Amino acid sequence: MTEALQFQVVELFHSLQGEGRLSGVPSMFVRLAGCNLRCVWCDTAYARDPAAGQAMALDAIVAQVCAFPTRFVVLTGGEPMTVAGVAELAGALRQAGRHVTIETNATRLPEGIACDLASLSPKLAHAAPVDGAEAHRIQPQMLAAWVDGYDYQLKFVVTQPGDVAEIQRVLAAVGRSVPPEQVLLMPEGRSAGTLRTRDAWLVDVCKQTGFRYCRRLHVDLFGARRGV
Repeated sequence: MTEALQFQVVELFHSLQGEGRLSGVPSMFVRLAGCNLRCVWCDTAYARDPAAGQAMALDAIVAQVCAFPTRFVVLTGGEPMTVAGVAELAGALRQAGRHVTIETNATRLPEGIACDLASLSPKLAHAAPVDGAEAHRIQPQMLAAWVDGYDYQLKFVVTQPGDVAEIQRVLAAVGRSVPPEQVLLMPEGRSAGTLRTRDAWLVDVCKQTGFRYCRRLHVDLFGARRGV
């Protein structure tokens, strides 16, 4: 039975969505433990270990999510699509009347998972460990499966103007007609000051390409803290 499923939950909290099309919308965040990548600038490295956090039953997660006055819930990590039983959790949240966003690096197939907004965040070369590992971080066929099956946004963390050429190569490899306004460029940084130093060139890049500028609202409001 689904209620017997257990998940390692690193964080479960009520806040404002800080990134993407639903930025500013009050949402519940369920951060699951475990990730298949090791991005050098990761701001949730504490969620990488599959044993991180505390065990929670599926029904307990759904009950806690539903105790707050919002219909929006975000499954995040780590990488939630690597978590056993995540499809059952997403389905239960959908059955409870919740709008489900899945934050994923898109290195796993969706396989019909309940998802109202697929927030796809492929990791560019600057995210790779120094040893050059993780060449699998970009999976065009898996990205295409998400794009074909779901309402989506493609969210890229950028560190310099040159990242745009790599983004364009990724989009070409996906082989789908992706509207530029569904491609979000988000400056990398853990402080409002760092983010603002990248704004000048990033705004120009967005104006030139038609890609959407993606603010990190939670960093501006709360700083680099957990549970916000």
